[in-house]
Amino acid sequence: MESIEQQTQTYRVEGFSCANCAKTFENNVKELPSVTGAKVNFGASKITVSGDVSIEALEKAGAFEGLKLSADGMKKAKTTTEVKETLPWYKQYETELFGLVFLVLGVVSSVMSGQSHPMTALLVLISSLVLGYQLFKIGLKNLTRLTFDMRTLMTVAVLGGVLIGEWLEVGIVVMLFRVSELLESYSMDKARQSIASLVNMAPTQAQIRRSSGDEIVEVSEIQIGDVMVVKPGEKLAMDGVVIEGTSLINQAAITGESMPEEKSPGDDVYAGTLNTDALLFVEVTKRIEDTTLQKIIHLVEEAQGEKAPAERFIDAFAKVYTPIIMLISVLVMVLPPLMFNQEFSTWFYQGLAILIVGCPCALVVSTPISIVSAIGNAAKRGVLIKGGIHLETLGRINAIAFDKTGTLTKGEPFVTDIVTMNGVSETDVFRIVYSLEKDTTHPLAKALTIKAENHIDTTTSLPLKAITALPGRGIKGESEGITYTVESPKRLIGDLSPTTGEQIQALEHKGKTVVVVTKDTEILAYMAIADEVHENARETLRQLHNLGVKKTVMLTGDNHRAALDIGNRLGIDDVQSELLPEDKLTVIEDLTTTYTNVAMVGDGVNDAPAMAKASVGIAMGAKGTDTALETADMALMADDLTLLPFAVKLSRKSLRIIKANVTFSLLIKLVALLLVIPGWLTLWIAIVSDIGATLLVSLNSMRLMKVKP
Repeated sequence: MESIEQQTQTYRVEGFSCANCAKTFENNVKELPSVTGAKVNFGASKITVSGDVSIEALEKAGAFEGLKLSADGMKKAKTTTEVKETLPWYKQYETELFGLVFLVLGVVSSVMSGQSHPMTALLVLISSLVLGYQLFKIGLKNLTRLTFDMRTLMTVAVLGGVLIGEWLEVGIVVMLFRVSELLESYSMDKARQSIASLVNMAPTQAQIRRSSGDEIVEVSEIQIGDVMVVKPGEKLAMDGVVIEGTSLINQAAITGESMPEEKSPGDDVYAGTLNTDALLFVEVTKRIEDTTLQKIIHLVEEAQGEKAPAERFIDAFAKVYTPIIMLISVLVMVLPPLMFNQEFSTWFYQGLAILIVGCPCALVVSTPISIVSAIGNAAKRGVLIKGGIHLETLGRINAIAFDKTGTLTKGEPFVTDIVTMNGVSETDVFRIVYSLEKDTTHPLAKALTIKAENHIDTTTSLPLKAITALPGRGIKGESEGITYTVESPKRLIGDLSPTTGEQIQALEHKGKTVVVVTKDTEILAYMAIADEVHENARETLRQLHNLGVKKTVMLTGDNHRAALDIGNRLGIDDVQSELLPEDKLTVIEDLTTTYTNVAMVGDGVNDAPAMAKASVGIAMGAKGTDTALETADMALMADDLTLLPFAVKLSRKSLRIIKANVTFSLLIKLVALLLVIPGWLTLWIAIVSDIGATLLVSLNSMRLMKVKP
């Protein structure tokens, strides 16, 4: 039987109005007797709970905010908020309108009868209780626990305003604070929309072909091996492989690329993509929870919940900042009357205003909205950034190293030349090559295998054994005591005739990679392999330099002359060639010493050590590649290098916006506090400055959703 500690469940949460409330909810859940751990993901509106606990108990822990929870499924159910948005605007804001009516009546009563009149007080009190019930409920509870956050400050300020009879200002302050909460909630909802659109991208049902006929089946009931019938104009519900039909598929949901790609039998297709023009039969290869789209959604939601360094700093700063504001407020209330014989009511009022202006709303919201906006925008365009820390680090990148094959080149090399020695036939050479390379996944091996398959009957391959990879060199195998190899010519230089050596060098000068086929010590043939560079690689490198990247480096196991030819064509700063995997790691270490923040772009598998060592590991063309999605800090879902400058641009803009938000939030607090000196700070000026700052930093953060490649 599973222990309580091992039971972990994730729930979607509806109703968060601010990051502080999310933290309060997390702490409340942790205090439940059967809970061993809890973590709120404010960006994705989720909570992950370890322990045996019911939804009812969790909702009770979130009752202070009126939170509603639902089990985290593959398809997000329509929330109360989304249902609410379908109603007329006056129905959506019934509570706020009701409170506003009483506040307006209070203003009228104040004009006619004075602020201290009982009717004015009653009307404002009703308005404040309607609009600020949750505020006071949490604030008073925090006071009893000596927990100081923005709601504690607001509650103390409002109670103080009531004590000195500033009824009208109390009502205005509560109304404006409610507006501030609505603005923050709206900003976060907008920032989350890109992920919400991904969640709802794939259909919840699919047409499955059965022996008894086609039937519509819920995706949760579809099994691996089932055959989907996908009509033109329909989206795929599951990942699979095409077994019949040819059609163009729009893969924007996965890669961000809007140009359709032709798919035919044997090709992989993904849930959430759109079949545009022909009937397809697709064999399902993954269950719904394992589809590429679901992995992307899960990773992005996790990324949005991972705090960036700036966010962690602000959280820590706010814990110190709020008590300091409380202390300053008390000193302002007490010192002038005691030491300078000033009017107590005047400075008590100024102290209350300091409590309000000290609310860290804008400061707390300045970073999470930026992070969620940027990561969501990137995901929508086919760039998966797996956390705020990686977003920030990418924004500080000074050098980028690229693996050559499949990154700067198309990764689809082909054999261009074959030269045999001593009368050996091409058929015999290709039989050896096929026998050695047929089960190898390296791009060069694939090129050799494809060429061999076109020249021989593959059933006549050699019965090789002890096939062994030669790292950075090639591959070898044995048959009947004879050793066969396909390897780089650099180890065989002494065994090559001067003419053969010159011919190999000539091929390498043309940017080709040469391999030599040997039988024991006898050289049978050499072959030249070429790979086309990505047509947009040179422009990508130019854009990266324009964005402030100081150094670009190409890393490859190819010979230096071939690598240098490609490097010159691309305009790359430095070419490091003839590298073993461990050599790439050393290059990254050296670059980090010089440039501090270094990115490594590779395939996410062969370059894993170098990518892990780099400040940011970036997987290229990761659609459907589970290993790349799991191991890299960031993934370009399509084979499109132009997404890299977009990601760097987005990251750098995110850093600028976060710094601007924090600076502005603190500056406006300082300016408002300085108004205390001449005694000009009022309660409504304090709350308007706080709301204005919150609104401006939110709008500034949401600009990140508009950044385009």
